[in-house]
Amino acid sequence: MDNWDEIKTAYQVARVGTVSGAADVLGVHHATVIRHIDALEGRLGVKLFQRHARGYTATEAGRDLLRVAQATDDQFSQLAGRIRGLGDEVSGDLVITSLISLAPRMVPLLAAFQQAYPDVVVRYLTGERLFRLEYGEAHVAIRAGSAPDQPDNVVQSFHQQRIGLYATRGYLATHGTPGSVDDLKHHRFVGHDSAQSRAPFNQWLRSVVPPDAITFRSTDTRALEVAVRSGAGIGFVPVLEAQGDADLVEVIPSHEDWSAPLWLVTHVDLHRTPKVQTFLNFLKEHSKDWAT
Repeated sequence: MDNWDEIKTAYQVARVGTVSGAADVLGVHHATVIRHIDALEGRLGVKLFQRHARGYTATEAGRDLLRVAQATDDQFSQLAGRIRGLGDEVSGDLVITSLISLAPRMVPLLAAFQQAYPDVVVRYLTGERLFRLEYGEAHVAIRAGSAPDQPDNVVQSFHQQRIGLYATRGYLATHGTPGSVDDLKHHRFVGHDSAQSRAPFNQWLRSVVPPDAITFRSTDTRALEVAVRSGAGIGFVPVLEAQGDADLVEVIPSHEDWSAPLWLVTHVDLHRTPKVQTFLNFLKEHSKDWAT
């Protein structure tokens, strides 16, 4: 397509909203951006943008172009991500994503993998959003909960993430130790700020204690764990992490439905590549103690 550069330019202007911003993204002079927009509008015979003091706003035709260009850009990103993972060597970017609560286990393991394969650049992405494997956003995802069902993904059972309810010895010395679930409503809790959190243990907590009992809240699971370790209240901690902290005491026996299965997820196009297979084998071998 002879005018693809012009379409890319228009896409960036529509996305960013200014000529200067699009020029920065594309690495060209702002005059080039204006020339591309003028040429494309002339070729199509329609205005793609309304010009105003604050920048450029896409017209209806411009929005149509944006949707087509976005789809094309996504498809190219998907292709590029797959191509990057198809090499025969264990080198280049290795992108792994997981819940941040797994970071204390994952980071040492990833560092050990990099020591074994020094040509690998590790990119470890955490967060609650699902990174899109089909667009090449990650090579391997470790996900919790029900089995992922996205098309074209290879899903393998990994481990069970066991969760317990803990408090520090200092907190219990000050506030007492609950004798039963009924006693919990008299205590202070560390919990997720959103009542819509899908984690089963968060849902359980909100079903047994009043909202005002959750006195320390955050959307960051690592911050919540630090708050529990700091004595802010009773809260949930992965059992594997709590076992290494002599100051943490399990308040009541762990409920089976607090725990969640972990899954290894890869895209079918990258699953059999040497880099992904090498990492999966390393991960499985070096995470055997996670089941204890």
